[in-house]
Amino acid sequence: MEMNDALSAFAALSQPTRLDVFRLLIRTGDAGMTAGEIAEHLDVRQNTLSANLSVLLQANLLRNQREGRSIRYFADTNGLRGLLGFLLQDCCGGQPELCQPLIEDLTCSTC
Repeated sequence: MEMNDALSAFAALSQPTRLDVFRLLIRTGDAGMTAGEIAEHLDVRQNTLSANLSVLLQANLLRNQREGRSIRYFADTNGLRGLLGFLLQDCCGGQPELCQPLIEDLTCSTC
């Protein structure tokens, strides 16, 4: 992940509603949720949620899938892996082999 992509992800997560949405979708896993379900669960107005979902999508932290007239949203685990990898790429004083097990656990590189 490039620095600008990481900055975009951090900016997206720096707002409380967007962070709540992302954490909720991490918990739901492969099931994801429709925008209506997310709005109801978090008690957020639809138009407010729509803008926040758009920011998270642009930051590659969410992905979506159309289901008829609805759109289902999911946490983009690849985007999360990229962000975690970016944070840890220079760890351990220039000896990445020392923290490679942690990086693999966090980024699911063996999953």
